[in-house]
Amino acid sequence: MPQPQVMEPPAMAGQLALHRTLLIGSIAFLTLVDLFAAQAILPSLAGHYGVSPAEMGTAVNATTLGMAVAALGVALIGRRVPRRRAILASLLLLAAPTALLSAAPDLPSFAVLRVVQGLCMATAFTLTLAHLGERCAMGQSASAFAAYVTGNVASNLVGRLGAAALVDHVGLPGCFLGFALLNLVGAALVHATIDRAAPTAGGTSAGWAAHLSNPVLLTCFAIGFCILFAFVGTFTYVNFVLTGPAFGLTSMQVGLTCLVFLPSVATTPLAGRIGARFGAGPVLVGGLVLAVAGLPLLLLPRLIAVASGMVLVAAGTFLAQAIATGLVGRIVTHDRAAASGMYLAAYFAGGLVGSAMLGQAFQHFGWLGCVAGIGAALGGAVILGLRMRL
Repeated sequence: MPQPQVMEPPAMAGQLALHRTLLIGSIAFLTLVDLFAAQAILPSLAGHYGVSPAEMGTAVNATTLGMAVAALGVALIGRRVPRRRAILASLLLLAAPTALLSAAPDLPSFAVLRVVQGLCMATAFTLTLAHLGERCAMGQSASAFAAYVTGNVASNLVGRLGAAALVDHVGLPGCFLGFALLNLVGAALVHATIDRAAPTAGGTSAGWAAHLSNPVLLTCFAIGFCILFAFVGTFTYVNFVLTGPAFGLTSMQVGLTCLVFLPSVATTPLAGRIGARFGAGPVLVGGLVLAVAGLPLLLLPRLIAVASGMVLVAAGTFLAQAIATGLVGRIVTHDRAAASGMYLAAYFAGGLVGSAMLGQAFQHFGWLGCVAGIGAALGGAVILGLRMRL
């Protein structure tokens, strides 16, 4: 005789949902807190190594090379990897290159350590996304992915602010050692919370072929590329504008400008609900258009205008990223680790290419040229989003 299904009271269900959201967001925060923290201290790093903004920007964003490579690696073998063990090992290993950055003697060694950081971060990031896609019910997956992206937003905010504060008080070596401790906290949280799900069976060749023949999925990959291209370009090189003669901000003051991410922390968790109500396609395009609307403000010679532009770019790109990430998890019904890895490889490749190309634009054509390149990437993403017709 079948047993009656036990229904959770609404209050208990709400508490469980809040607990799950906080847990997912915290893991994302501790996984990615190193990724963009160094951008807040770019001028200090450039002065320390005696290099140009373009050279330092490329070295700091070298993490995206490691992340793209690791994401592809997970796409190839992710189905055979025990999720919890691999995520835990990645975060433990991440602490090593983070700590070694405190003693990097020159720019090449700094860049290599950033690549190794990217390898570790992307492995944990991609496998966690795959884990969420496999373990969350369809109705929960959009909220779970939004919670994960929200943790990413928070890592941008707290990571940049923390890096600026640590550099002011304990210098560059102390800053990186502090972030190494955060990596270990992330590993401890994963050890305590993520269950021991077994890897899934089956080959990946058929999965790759199916993913690469899915036009909607390929469009998501291209949009992800454009999103991080634009985001990295904005929040890497705006730091040199803010510390330049037009504004003359100190490192700590530049760190405080990362408060522009606060609205994104509030709005990104709602991405799943907004997408369910108005449709993923319109919300995706709306987020990208919001980011485009912030670009003219970045060019004005007033700090409040530039900060407002940063708010719009951050809120728009994070909203679009949450929707695009959720779409990948929703579209794919098999081999989610491969799909997540392919999406993130495209996403992080966009960050690497954006850092290099927009660095050259900044060096040769100034901030105006850099913003024009950002606008081209976002405009391309808008066109792709309109063609998806979701």
